Amino acid sequence: MRTSVQIQRIQESNNLKTTVNHRNHLPIITTISRVPPSVCLPEELHHHHTHAVGQNQCSSTITQSISAPVETVWSVVRRFDTPQAYKQFLKSCHVIVGDGDVGSVREVQVVSGLPAGSSMERLEILDEESHVISFSVVGGDHRLKNYRSVTTLHCLPSTGGGNTVVVESYVVDVPPENTKEETCVFVDTIVRCNLQSLKQMAENLANK
Repeated sequence: MRTSVQIQRIQESNNLKTTVNHRNHLPIITTISRVPPSVCLPEELHHHHTHAVGQNQCSSTITQSISAPVETVWSVVRRFDTPQAYKQFLKSCHVIVGDGDVGSVREVQVVSGLPAGSSMERLEILDEESHVISFSVVGGDHRLKNYRSVTTLHCLPSTGGGNTVVVESYVVDVPPENTKEETCVFVDTIVRCNLQSLKQMAENLANK
């Protein structure tokens, strides 16, 4: 079955930036990852999906088309306090710092069966006008160290504003026991399931 989810894996051979570790004088290669040209994204949103990716990190971009207005999709995505509404691998969430504004920190509990127990996440961006939300993982019992995610929403003008494109990109450390490919497959699977769940929820809301 065909799906509207698209995964764009970052090509790490391009846009290399080399810095020097002055303690041992070893070169540190950083990849500047950007959204692939195949992803239709307004110019003003591109910088949100531009990440500096270290040697022991990986990055990916996933898109999802949703047959619902941006405002409907955003009403779900913007709720930093209730990510479990559409992220099916989460069973509960409590905001432990702040009141949902930028800088707030939430603690989420993960469903059983995954190699994780909990995650502490800080809200980095909440742009109501441009429909951008970003969070970073700052603690917890899980494999996703130094994880940062950015999600943007924009409408397709050709549909008269009735369709939304969700673009989610991330960068994360690669665990010592895994390869970059294995890490990306693991995270991509979670993000893809989340966006498919978001699609179903938003389209149900739009059809009410």
